[in-house]
Amino acid sequence: MTKQDLLELINKKTGFPKRDVALIIDTMIDIMKESLYKKERVILKGFGIFKVKKRKARIGRNPKTKEEVKIPERYAVVFEPSKEIKFIK
Repeated sequence: MTKQDLLELINKKTGFPKRDVALIIDTMIDIMKESLYKKERVILKGFGIFKVKKRKARIGRNPKTKEEVKIPERYAVVFEPSKEIKFIK
């Protein structure tokens, strides 16, 4: 599902103008991004939790050349689904 698909479905279900729905979706995404940049958790009850996790530096290996490469420490966004959607396998 793309953002456009989501916009269309919300428009059909609510009857709100597409322009308003697009503004709400874009604003929601911007607010979520800002929170994650601050390393805050974003909790959507009934859906899941987005949080930032620190990944340690490690040594990787180039599969073609077998050369070792140092992978630096970094932050990654992790999603934990709620119990309601954990049925998806």
